[in-house]
Parts: sequence; C-alpha cells; structure tokens
Amino acid sequence: MKHLSIIVPNGENNLSSIVGAYKIFTRANAIWKEKYGADRFKTELVGVSDEVLFHQGLFSAKPHTQISNVKHTDLIIIPSLNHNYEKALNENELLVKWLVKQYKAGASVASICTGAFLLASTGLLDNKSCSTHWSVHDEFRQRFPRVHLKMDKLITDENGIYTNGGAYSFLNLIVYLVEKFFDRETAIYCSKVFQIDLDRNFQSEFSIFNGHKKHEDELVLKAQSYIEANYQDKISIERLATGLNVGRRNFDRRFIKATGFTPLNYLQRVKIERAKKNFENTRKTVNEVMYDVGYNDTKAFREVFSRITGMSPIGYKSKYNKEREV
Repeated sequence: MKHLSIIVPNGENNLSSIVGAYKIFTRANAIWKEKYGADRFKTELVGVSDEVLFHQGLFSAKPHTQISNVKHTDLIIIPSLNHNYEKALNENELLVKWLVKQYKAGASVASICTGAFLLASTGLLDNKSCSTHWSVHDEFRQRFPRVHLKMDKLITDENGIYTNGGAYSFLNLIVYLVEKFFDRETAIYCSKVFQIDLDRNFQSEFSIFNGHKKHEDELVLKAQSYIEANYQDKISIERLATGLNVGRRNFDRRFIKATGFTPLNYLQRVKIERAKKNFENTRKTVNEVMYDVGYNDTKAFREVFSRITGMSPIGYKSKYNKEREV
C-alpha cells in the first residue's frame, strides 16, 4: 500500500484544494479496494501544527499526523497558498526541508496553483518545467528565475514533480494523478463522479494578459507602452528598437529578461487580448475583430489566436460572448 501526504501548511491558505484532493483520492481508493480487495493508498493530511485555521477561523483543518512522524511517503500534494508568499514561506521552513528529504528518498511531489511557490523554494524545480496561476507569473518568475515557467500549461509532469495552473483546475491535476498512481479506469470513474473534464490541457483561455510590467527596465517599459498604444498599426520591432536608441539584439535580450516574451510575441499577445475582449463584449464577426486588432491575414490571425488561447476565434466567441444564445 502506498502513502499519500496532503500537506496542510501553516498560515491562511487554500482549504478547497486540500479538501478536494482528499475527497478524490479517498474515492479513488474506495473504487480500487472494491475492485481488488485491498487499499491502494493510505491518504493522510500532514502538517507541522495540530490545527490550522482558514477564512478568519470560520473553518479549520486538523492534520492526521505531523511531518516528523512521516518517515516515508510515496506522493505529496502541496495545496494553493495565500498571496502573501513571503509570510507563507517563512511559516513553513520545516515543510520545505521535509519536502526535499522526501523527494530525494523517492517521493513524487505535486503542487496546486500557487503551491508552486512553496515547491520552488525547495530548489527542486530548478531547471524544470512548472505551471502556476496565470495571475502570479510575474512574481514567480522574479523569485525563481531558474524555473522554466510554462504559463499556458494546465499540468506539468517532469521527473516525479507535478504542477498545475490555478484555482479549481487543481481538480484536473488530481484526476491526472489518479490515472498515474491508480489506472485509467479509476481516473475516468472519478472524472464522472466529480464531473471533471479530462480533456483540459491548457489554462490559456482563462488567462488575462496583464502586461508583465513588474520590472525596472525603463527602456522596456517605454517599448511596452508604445506597443499597447499602437498595436493596431503595423509595428516594426527593428524601428522600435532604433527609436529607443538600442540595437535589436540587445533590445530583444532586455525585453525577454524583463517580461519573459520576445517583443514580437508580446505584440501578438496584446493584439489577442484585445481580440478576446471584442469577442466577449461585441457582436463583431471574426474578420471585423481581426482587422480591429491589426491583422489582415485570416490564417495568420487564427493560428496566433489558437496558439495563445488554445481555442479558435469562433470557438472562443461562441463560448464567452455575453450575448450568445442560450
């Protein structure tokens, strides 16, 4: 029988990801036991405190055991943290050391949403792929520059380390782990019982491009402002760099370092974010929106839109337009 440790970190963190992971894995084990006559997993809440309060004391979680009592575990799930990451990390230093020890002893580790901050603080994510909630990518990238952040991916899976996008997409990660550690049949059953879409692979369609301006490179900030003010025009990145008195290669390097994007990719994302808003709030056709955001080639627009959002323009409009027919 394997052992699952669902972490209950100290601090005001996310209760739903703890409860959700516990319920799905408990149900998966019940299905397995009914079929094979034995438990597949022993699932425990594990922490460093006897009780942790949530939502100003309205709810509480009482771990089954302390990390000091867990000498070996097979799978660890880290829930979503609150948004005061410095405080959360300071309150959970013992957990960080325990995570490293358990991973080196053979345990797999999965982080939910902003739980990636706790996982990354261990150093185990260095030079590995990682996803987290799209809204905190800037801060995550600045704190952990050695981690390969995959902002569009819903789930990453590398060397026994799993991460996922954000919010309630953690349900997809848990079902993914059920398939990994139980089997496909059990995962499908859980997806039906809890009504979780198995086919979601990206968080792209839910993300809001926010400009990635939490940096101090004034030249790049000027370039970003220019792009956002003139995205409808045919912008030459070469001329933009020249206008800012910097060579193209140096401009690209600084832009990528500050924002995580090339200037061209940044321009594309600004255009697509504007297109998304048009699809959500107007009755304009795909071609009208395409022209509004500065594209003249239907194929190119559709390819860029699909690459960034994971959906076709017409598919996005059908799903998110507020005036769509019910």
